Amino acid sequence: MEKATFAAGCFWGVEAAFRRVPGVADAVVGYTGGHTEDPTYREVCSDRTGHAEAVEVTFDPGRVSYDELLSVFWKIHDPTTLNRQGYDIGSQYRSAIFFHSAAQEAAAKRSKEDAQGRFRRPIVTEITPASMFWRAEEYHQRYLEKTGAAHCGIG
Repeated sequence: MEKATFAAGCFWGVEAAFRRVPGVADAVVGYTGGHTEDPTYREVCSDRTGHAEAVEVTFDPGRVSYDELLSVFWKIHDPTTLNRQGYDIGSQYRSAIFFHSAAQEAAAKRSKEDAQGRFRRPIVTEITPASMFWRAEEYHQRYLEKTGAAHCGIG
């Protein structure tokens, strides 16, 4: 099993999208890329911790490739809006790929270049080394499943 970490706006919808991918064993919502330890949802939403709402994906590379996960990532959000997805605004909603290896970094950079051709505006997605991933509070895990919601409703 390998890990991949993505931020693409509201983490509930991102988690749900990756859970549907065959070969994904788990997807967990949480916070990464910030400068405080063990942040809470309230702290991250203050836009002062530097964390992104993110999803840590555990996947079987024998069943799904990292490139396939990148393809899902580019399809589920607008990577051309800085610190915003739909009605959600703030750096916690930024578009980011947090790589876990040199191979993931290279693949992410290639996929970003390839994806740029599908958008009129420049892609602002950051590609950065994975740092500590803080699991979000339990009520956020599988939130859309728990509430029966079809999506985040972010526009």
